[in-house]
Amino acid sequence: MGAQSVMSSRKRPLSDEEKEPAVNPDNDEGYDDYVPKAQRKAALKAKLNISRQKERKEEAEKVMRQRIADEKKKRGISNSLLAVSAKIKAEEEANKDTRDAAERENLKLEEDRMLEQVQLQMSTPLMSVKERAKGIVYNERMPAIGSWQPIKKYRDMPEEERVAIREKFFIETNGKDVPAPIKKFEEMRLPRGILEGLKLKGIVRPTQIQMQGIPAGLMGRDIIGIAFTGSGKTLVFGLPMIMTALEQELRAKVQPSEGPYGLIIAPSRELAHQTYEVIEFYTDQLAEHHREFPKLRSVLTIGGLSTGTQAQGIRKGCHMVVATPGRLNDLLTKKRMSLAQCQFLCLDEADRMIDLGFEEEIRNTLDHYRGQRQTLLFSATMPKKIQDFAKTALVDAVVINVGRAGAANLDVIQEVEYVKQEAKLVYLLRCLQKTPPPVLIFCENKSDVDDVHEYLLLKGAEVVAIHGGLDQEERHEAIRCFKEGSKDVLIGTDVASKGLDFPAIQHVINFDMPKEIENYVHRIGRTGRCGRTGVATTFVNKNQEETILLDLKALLLEAGQNVPPFLQALETGSTGREEEEIGGVKGCAYCGGLGHRISDCPKLETTRQKTTSATKDYLTTGASRYNGEGGYAGDW
Repeated sequence: MGAQSVMSSRKRPLSDEEKEPAVNPDNDEGYDDYVPKAQRKAALKAKLNISRQKERKEEAEKVMRQRIADEKKKRGISNSLLAVSAKIKAEEEANKDTRDAAERENLKLEEDRMLEQVQLQMSTPLMSVKERAKGIVYNERMPAIGSWQPIKKYRDMPEEERVAIREKFFIETNGKDVPAPIKKFEEMRLPRGILEGLKLKGIVRPTQIQMQGIPAGLMGRDIIGIAFTGSGKTLVFGLPMIMTALEQELRAKVQPSEGPYGLIIAPSRELAHQTYEVIEFYTDQLAEHHREFPKLRSVLTIGGLSTGTQAQGIRKGCHMVVATPGRLNDLLTKKRMSLAQCQFLCLDEADRMIDLGFEEEIRNTLDHYRGQRQTLLFSATMPKKIQDFAKTALVDAVVINVGRAGAANLDVIQEVEYVKQEAKLVYLLRCLQKTPPPVLIFCENKSDVDDVHEYLLLKGAEVVAIHGGLDQEERHEAIRCFKEGSKDVLIGTDVASKGLDFPAIQHVINFDMPKEIENYVHRIGRTGRCGRTGVATTFVNKNQEETILLDLKALLLEAGQNVPPFLQALETGSTGREEEEIGGVKGCAYCGGLGHRISDCPKLETTRQKTTSATKDYLTTGASRYNGEGGYAGDW
């Protein structure tokens, strides 16, 4: 057994022929690298796929050629170019509606996407830091001011009748449980002093925004109010604030360092001063006609005036404050003023303040509120993106719209004239002959205001000027002289265009066409107020961008005004759908212009560039985005 195993384990040595030849490293011709099995399989699979796709494509082309040949035989159509052209035209005509709907849908989706990007820039809700941090959300409305409710006739009015009244007066509302519009001040259950004050001012019946807005405000509702210039929006937020302050005063007399109960914020010093005078007038009337009512104290806090005097008025105890954002934030930061008892907030010309640059000032003000407040936002121009953003600060808001947001006042006759830059001053004298005084002239910058002012003074005209470079006393004096009638012409920048109410302005001249159509609407709105008519003349030339001219053309067409030939010659924007209402928006959803869509909006592009450059500055300098001076436009 052992011998056999030894024999089997031995192997015969290989002969020379059977041995493998040694590999010569210098002879590598015809040598192939080893390819792993997985790679070989993948290569083979790809080759087969290409082959199959080619076969399928050839088969599909063959079937298509056969179908076309069969179709031609069936219809008897020859293969001529004329026949093919006719067929294509017929197919295009049949698919026109479908294609049009698809284009509108694509445009709507694109605009929604752009609006979402804008909202991301304004992503933080318009709430205080404390409310955001603690997740505080107010779901219930504020109670009615002094338990106010309309008289029985309006409480029991059926919804059909309410809708009929709103349609008659062109009032659009949006919201739940909107109160009925009230057509007489006497039926609004206002104190006798307020009614006597209205008579002294010559205000007999409410305007559309007052009919709907005052009852909603007295019921404690949050409001977004949009109405054309000169429609009396000041009363809509002024009267509810006076009634709020009166209720608090009658419940518990205001003590030193207490208050305010109501706050109004305006974008310019002049507008804040004008609102303050209106509030003072009606509180004086209340004290005069009601011996049982104390005099309600209001304080004006604007830049250019002594901070010490304003702080002293607040220390005495005040009921209401009218302010510009810069000075208001200064007083709040230095603990010279408290909003612990404040229950009422109104933003006048709200679109200007919520827009980029003023957002942080408003949010800083909200940080000083201790609880829920009634919030009212008013403007003549409020694009959709501002309305959507503003609603983050409101609770179950009522949106009141009289006419389209950003529409021009129909009581103003608009005239647009092509005037070369060098001929403007000479032509201005001719335009001043159109109407008797008073006349307002608007320029785009301070240097133009000074040039026009000097030129008209040399020609012997009674003129005054107002712009941000002048002292506050000079600005007040200029407005006082113009209102009293001692001066015939007021020349100003857009400082004078927001909300200011001048007596019976006959004529507004735009020496420069503004860069934004919203500013144009505000400028021409200084005339044609309270039912009167007025004239607005605008100088344009080749210096203006085509977008703003298209907006102007669309605005003139909407108001039924005469469109000059040089504007008629302008072609519509890139989309060709500027005048169509897509997604509930007509024109641009960002700036409100009717002559372009949001994809062509120059204001949006400018805002993006500013935001980008500001972000770069913060990254390179390491500065805080909240301690710069670029955010607010200078009304300290």
